[in-house]
Amino acid sequence: MNRTPLQSPWTLLGLAGALGLAFVIGSQVAGSPPEVGLLAPVQAPPAERVQAVRLGAGQTFGEVLQAASVGWSDQNALLLAFREQANPRRMRDGTLITLRWFREAEVLRGIDVNLGKDETVRLHRDGPGWFSTLEHTPIRIDTVFVSGVIQDNLNNSLVSNAGLAHLVAPNRDWVVSMMDEVFQWQVDFSRQVRSGDTYRIVLEREVRPDGSMRDGHIIAAEFVNGGTPYLAIWFDPNDDGDGTFYDELGRSVRRAFLTKPLELGRISSVYSNSRLHPIHNIRRPHRGVDYAANTGTPIMATGDGVVIYADWRGELGNLVEIQHPNGWVTRYGHMSRFAPGVRPGTRVKQSQTIGRVGQTGGATGPHVHYEMRRRDGGALNPLRVRLPPGDPIPSDSWGKWAVESRQRLRMLEALPGPPIAVLAEAPDADSPAIDEPAGGD
Repeated sequence: MNRTPLQSPWTLLGLAGALGLAFVIGSQVAGSPPEVGLLAPVQAPPAERVQAVRLGAGQTFGEVLQAASVGWSDQNALLLAFREQANPRRMRDGTLITLRWFREAEVLRGIDVNLGKDETVRLHRDGPGWFSTLEHTPIRIDTVFVSGVIQDNLNNSLVSNAGLAHLVAPNRDWVVSMMDEVFQWQVDFSRQVRSGDTYRIVLEREVRPDGSMRDGHIIAAEFVNGGTPYLAIWFDPNDDGDGTFYDELGRSVRRAFLTKPLELGRISSVYSNSRLHPIHNIRRPHRGVDYAANTGTPIMATGDGVVIYADWRGELGNLVEIQHPNGWVTRYGHMSRFAPGVRPGTRVKQSQTIGRVGQTGGATGPHVHYEMRRRDGGALNPLRVRLPPGDPIPSDSWGKWAVESRQRLRMLEALPGPPIAVLAEAPDADSPAIDEPAGGD
């Protein structure tokens, strides 16, 4: 019997399959899509094992290789390859050495040695031998402009400032420290900042390709404290990197003493002729200012001088005394420990760390007790002493100063804020000195 194509079993089977597929598709369109099971994640181990080592004090590159179980033949070849770029005997303590191993075979495939911020010796295997290259990280200069109004304190204002949003958190903290460093002789940011104070900052920074900051410094800044403007302009008369900050009249913002021995320290007790002692509960003179801070916070020498005492002193605990060339003596008490090398006869520089905050002696909490005394032993209130200024612009550098300072002030004026006074001309030989004499209490 003859069958038509529709009567063929294969044709009928195909038709049934098509109808079934149409039903499935129709049901998926009409209803929710079918659930698909999730595959378990596949954990793929990295192709290499990385081992980072810091060169220890007195340790050699060869000893690092030996401690990492690098074979003798590879050690010799690596040292020979390294010598093509640098002297292994001149590697500094703390140098970062990164070794990379093929994970499966545990075969050393390469080593990176960081010689400095921007130089890396790269050692790589090529067949049975080792070769080296010296990699230089390209740097670009970036100028950052930022201004703002303080609501509570400088730190919070700068860290949350939108103008610094592209900087990583440590770099924003660095800007806060730089502002404190620049204006530390004029403003105590721990106690003098008021709501409504304003700031304008122009800074230059060296930036690596990955966006990290290599280095940087403020080139111009203004801080208006209680309506009083303070200006700081970076100027390097000799172009040797040893410049400093001056105000709009060419006077150094640096003073013979810092206003305080801590960065952004909080005053916990002021100078007084009759303070209620927190331990003995009696009233007696307090001939200094206490700055509260966490134990271990660095304590800075507020001026250049020579250490004349570094030992235990009764209720002041671990105490350092510094004799300064202008007849002053400063004292720093309650230290948890002295900085290495700080002993009688040691010469120290302004801002040098001389010890760490502690709670030794008669102290109820971690802080540093700071005093300023005259040569005859008379104590003065550190918060009221008029500090002598540093040297002004050298007379033979006024032409260079006039050009550079005006350029940098124009950068500041590009930011929101009040107009800035025009710079004074270079003083002539008959004009009085612009330095102010040191005052008293």
